Amino acid sequence: MPVIPKIRPVSDLRNKFREISKAVHETKEPVYLTKNGRGDMVVMSLEAYEQNLFQFEVYNKLKEAEYQAASTKKRYTHNEVMLELNNEIKNKSK
Repeated sequence: MPVIPKIRPVSDLRNKFREISKAVHETKEPVYLTKNGRGDMVVMSLEAYEQNLFQFEVYNKLKEAEYQAASTKKRYTHNEVMLELNNEIKNKSK
């Protein structure tokens, strides 16, 4: 079920800050603020913001892996990948 965005006038940020703060923390969804009827800002909880950053980072890593995979025919087995990762972890912890 799609989430209906919460849209409020920017003046609510000043006049109803507690209400907006409660909404973004409870729902983990952003509140879109408008100024003169046009989009102006987005307010979200720090937790939601960090989650969005993490997802963006993962997406970028996957895109990078797709580009690398497309540039070579070499493929690795699961065991080869896990062995390499374990070696990397051991080397970084030294």
